[in-house]
Amino acid sequence: MTMAIDRRTLIAASALLAASARAFPALATDAGYRPDPRDEARIKDLIARMTLAEKLGQMTQRAGGRQKALNSKIDAAALDAVRAGAVGSYLHVAGAEALRKLQRVAVEESRLGIPLLFAMDVVHGYRTIFPVPLGLAASFDPEVARRAAEVAAVEAKVSGLHWTFAPMIDIARDARWGRVVEGAGEDPYLGSRIAQAQIRGLQGDTLASGDGVMACAKHFGAYGAGIGGRDYNDAELSERMLHEVYLAPFQAAVAAGSGSLMTAFNALNGVPTTGNADLVRGVLREDWGYQGLVVSDWNAIIELVAHGAATTPAEAAALALRAGVDMDMTSGTYADHLGEAIAADPALLTLVDQAVSRILHAKARLGLFEDPYRFGDAARERSVLLSAGHRAASRQAAQRSIVLLRNEGDLLPLRKGQRIALIGALADDASSAIGSWRAQGQPDEAVTLRRALEPLGIAYAPGVSPRDADESGIAGAVETARAADIVLLAMGEDFDFSAEARSRSDIGLPGPQDRLIDAIRATGKPIVAILMNGRPLALEAALRNIPAVIESWFLGNQSGPALADILFGNVSPAGRLPMGMPRTSGQLPQYYAHGPTGRPANPDLSVDSSRYHDVAIGPLFPFGHGLGYSSFAYSDLAISPDSANAGATVRIAVTVANTGDRDADEVVQLYIRAPVAGMSRPVKELRGFQRVSIPAGKTRRITFALPADTGAVWDGKGFTAYPGTVEVIVGASSEDIRARGTFRVTGKASGSIAPPARPTSVTVT
Repeated sequence: MTMAIDRRTLIAASALLAASARAFPALATDAGYRPDPRDEARIKDLIARMTLAEKLGQMTQRAGGRQKALNSKIDAAALDAVRAGAVGSYLHVAGAEALRKLQRVAVEESRLGIPLLFAMDVVHGYRTIFPVPLGLAASFDPEVARRAAEVAAVEAKVSGLHWTFAPMIDIARDARWGRVVEGAGEDPYLGSRIAQAQIRGLQGDTLASGDGVMACAKHFGAYGAGIGGRDYNDAELSERMLHEVYLAPFQAAVAAGSGSLMTAFNALNGVPTTGNADLVRGVLREDWGYQGLVVSDWNAIIELVAHGAATTPAEAAALALRAGVDMDMTSGTYADHLGEAIAADPALLTLVDQAVSRILHAKARLGLFEDPYRFGDAARERSVLLSAGHRAASRQAAQRSIVLLRNEGDLLPLRKGQRIALIGALADDASSAIGSWRAQGQPDEAVTLRRALEPLGIAYAPGVSPRDADESGIAGAVETARAADIVLLAMGEDFDFSAEARSRSDIGLPGPQDRLIDAIRATGKPIVAILMNGRPLALEAALRNIPAVIESWFLGNQSGPALADILFGNVSPAGRLPMGMPRTSGQLPQYYAHGPTGRPANPDLSVDSSRYHDVAIGPLFPFGHGLGYSSFAYSDLAISPDSANAGATVRIAVTVANTGDRDADEVVQLYIRAPVAGMSRPVKELRGFQRVSIPAGKTRRITFALPADTGAVWDGKGFTAYPGTVEVIVGASSEDIRARGTFRVTGKASGSIAPPARPTSVTVT
């Protein structure tokens, strides 16, 4: 597949529809969903009766407010537009009563009575806020991600919403990019499992009943690969990297039945994704068979002009429509300019009907034609939002998202009788606790670490803030530390440092935090560093000689209680890093699944090798790293059979024993290395993981059912598994390897699905 647009394929809708199928079978896309024949008939009838203006209205999403002022733009003019059929969807709206009134105008006062779609970015909670998505991925537990999404969906639904622009499933290997906070990190296998779990949680078993809302997997393309980690920037990728890594979670999302996908802002290999027919209509629609709703990102269609891909708004509208984008988010380009493009090329009308059909099918899948008011329940809204059960789920998710990075001398858990100082402004920053994209989350409903520890009489000093240069609090913080036996030092980023348009060239500590750390370190008191941030930070110098380090991310409403549970040993931590932590910003981009070189990194600087001379080799903490309050031994690796054809399953079993004196979780990680003659393949690739609870002194047998063709590579048309030896690598992180073995693949096989998109089943006995 070439990523340059072949203009000859864009001349008519009939030609696009008649395009021959690609060489490999399409991925199953609907996860069991089948349109009701009654809906099919209703939708055909509606399209036949619509005027062009009404069709373009269905393809238009308007902003009903601002993120911080929902519903503020729903005025008399907006209601008249709804009555005229000029709007298909609103975003930045919420509230059961308000949306019921707005829906009534669409259903009872417009000519065709088509219900509206109401949408919002419900990313890691609606009112009950969970850990940011990068934190949820750190749990290495898809059930945690599923439950978080389920709670978010329930709260969004009772508040009248149908649709959320989540999950963000972009692979991100450069922590300078601010939006790493919204995703699952650097690995396509972990990202695929978390994506599928989130979609199941958001949508439930069926969207037409129950408490699900429609998911939107975003941002289709390779948004996370922006050059230099700069938001909105171009991505330049080989086809192999694109298909094997960046598109894999989207295949997984399609297989999970995601009701919608969103195109990316950026250009991929010189072609803006929102106007990329080869990618959207070719790969997504034709190759994968996806027929769900595709929406642009905010203003992305009109921005095709700024990209230089179109010279006028009418050209931009036609380009996006031909690419396969059904709905225009906020720019009004379809509503205002697509008519001009259709007048010049009437064949576009067929594509308009396709887009409208997909939009109406999404509304039918949500059950809105049968009951346009089934979303939104003012009574449940009052009882469900931030309920005790939801807060408990948030606390458990936060506990399982925390990563213990270092614990020299078993400094943690804290011991009874210790005089403890808590230092750092972030320890009492409720707004940062709930992170970015907090939907309707309220800072005053978050329990900070300071608030959680107040009943214990712990001394607190804010020290310095990451947001300004004021160092006046350092002296007081030093005095507080000197009076204590141990210091809990909160450090990291304010929530607003990591989000959309929040890329940073230097991901060290902002503000005068380094000076605070130096001053506290000089007291000689043992320090527990508690990192609060939305991305991996480059902290080798900052963490030098600090014996205990916790990565806590932004944990949501129950941030403080969850951290206290870990600090005092009520819960043994078992989170793992979904992205490696660099030593310095200059190492980026950095990822564990890199290719080998003829001169691999060598610690001897006199040897010419692939490394930086001014920093140690590799990350400070690698992908998959995390500690706990117990220890584990791995033994008895067994691989059966040791030779299999490419279509078979190979069982890989290992025994894990808890050799400590505390019940705890271990995260067992399965990697492979699958060399192919004539190619340079990654040094290792994650193909399975299992978070397992093991009582002290007990063992568990973990068995992975691994497809033998898991080393298949992109060959330009599909994925091909070649005969050869596959190395099996089992460990507690990408670097902490506990067992190795091999099996041999016989024969050759081809398919259409990226290996990371396919789950490896696991059993525990």
